[in-house]
Order: sequence, then C-alpha cells, then structure tokens
Amino acid sequence: MRAVVITEPGGPDVLQVQEVPDPVPASGEVLVDVAATAVNRADLLQRQGHYPPPPGAPPYPGLECSGTIAALGEGVTGWQVGDEVCALLSGGGYAERVVVPAGQLLHVPQGLSIVDTAALPEVACTVWSMVFDIGRLQPGETFLMHGGASGVGSLAIQLARRHGARVITTAGSAHKVDACRELGADVAINYRDEDFAAVVKVEGGADVILDNMGAAYLARNLDALATGGRLVELGMQGGATAELNLGLLMVKRASIHGATLRARPAEQKARIVAGTEAFVWPMIESGDVRPVIDQVLPLDRAGEAHRLIESGDNIGKVVLAT
Repeated sequence: MRAVVITEPGGPDVLQVQEVPDPVPASGEVLVDVAATAVNRADLLQRQGHYPPPPGAPPYPGLECSGTIAALGEGVTGWQVGDEVCALLSGGGYAERVVVPAGQLLHVPQGLSIVDTAALPEVACTVWSMVFDIGRLQPGETFLMHGGASGVGSLAIQLARRHGARVITTAGSAHKVDACRELGADVAINYRDEDFAAVVKVEGGADVILDNMGAAYLARNLDALATGGRLVELGMQGGATAELNLGLLMVKRASIHGATLRARPAEQKARIVAGTEAFVWPMIESGDVRPVIDQVLPLDRAGEAHRLIESGDNIGKVVLAT
C-alpha cells in the first residue's frame, strides 16, 4: 500500500509517499480501506520530531480517517466487511489502509459523504470529551473557545450553540472573526486588536474555556473565568510552563484540567467514541451541525496541506483523500 512517510524530522518536504507493507488486524481490530484522512496540528508536530506516536501505533501521521472495513480481526462483533466507517486513530491515517481497535470505529453519519466524514472523528471526540464530559458545559452557560476558526473551534462553536450555551470565541483576523460569527458565535474577538480577557469579563465571564495556547494564555484565561469556571487545556502552542495565581483560582472556586486523546488507553478511547457518536451524530444527521472543510487535497499533496495549516489561512479542516 501507499503511505505518507516522514523521511526525517523537518519541514513539509520531508513528507513522501512510499510503498510500505499492508497492516494486518490483530484480535479486536479491523482493517480499514482509507477513503480520506484529515490534518491535525499533532501531525505537524510529529513531522517535526516533537510528537512521536505512542508504542504500537503506525509511524505514519494521521489521527483520524474514513473508509470501508476490509477485514475483521478475531473476536470483532457488531461490524461487517464493507461497512462504511470513520475512526479515531493513534496514527497511520495518511495511508491507503490502517488497522484500528473496533471500539474506536464510528458509523458514517447519514447525509454526509465518506470523504467529508474524515474531518469529524478527532475534532468531534476532542470537543465532546473536553467541553461536555470534562468541562460539563450546560445550557445557559457561557463557553469561550480559543481559535474558533480551527477544526476543533469550528465544530465546538456549533455544538455549544446547539446545546444552548452562549459562545464567545477568539480568532486572528477579521475574516476568521466573521467566519466564527457565521458558525454561531455570539461574540467573536480579534485577539490581535482586543484583550480577550477584558471582553469576556464584560460579558460576565466564561463558565468553560477550551484553550490551545497553554502558558501564554493561562493568566488571562483564569482572569476570564466566571466563579466555578472550568478551564480545559488541550494544547501548548504558547508554551508549557507558566506561573499560576492560586489565590485567584481559589477565590473563583475554578478548576483547570489537562486533556489529550492520543495517548489514552484503548478502553478510554472507546468510551469517548461511544459518547461522541451518541451526543454529536444526531446533530450532524439533523443538519444542525456540520464539519467545516477548507480544502480536500489528494494524499500525495500532504506537504501542501501541512503548509496551509502552518500558514494559519485555513478555516476548519484540511482533508487528504486517497
């Protein structure tokens, strides 16, 4: 089969399509003929040598895919060869075939193409687990999403709004601010022109914040939290180490949670996948929520897809079709 191989740590040009051995499903796994995958920032970090896949995962990038089941490993029930699926992966999505634990499979939502579905598993599982499970966002609460025009942000805005929350988001350009408003954000802040913490405080504070910046935003995120607020950290684009004002954290009776998906045990991922399909899929099938896709490119243009994500010019996901 063909797969996108990281020939050495470096820039997008190190991504090369090569012939590699076909994977074989072990007990409890299925083999998927990949129709499409999608690009995540973790893929960029892996390409640069900063985010190696967990033990046992394929060496190729790709944390999600859609496709058709080609074979079942021993003991797999509830799925059949030929079923159209999408999947949350630990790696290997940038390939023509991938094996995945059966518990990490999701059905293709009705009304959505199999290629567009590749844009869903990673962001949908991230948003459900971090905003609604860990963050416990409730109808009527205020939700702050940083990077609202990103893949995660574009879905989080829609899901939070559909859930009955008030949505505030940040973005880095007027074009992206407009896109966030079109997706349903009640307040969209250009962080290059305004102090988001000051704006959020005027709006009454945020009950839940989903943050991808880490250290650079920690103090202002804490300042922006409402009493009893929950800050969920999913990335460290702005650094990993920062001072924390414990006094303010205590006065606000707030909490800070760190969360990742990739390194979790398979049984935890299976629980997240099941919760995601039960909570998110009905909203997609009703047409109330949709994946936002900037471009669909062929697999052999993975380097171009990485450059687009690194430029920050995309709105939503970039998909790679096999």
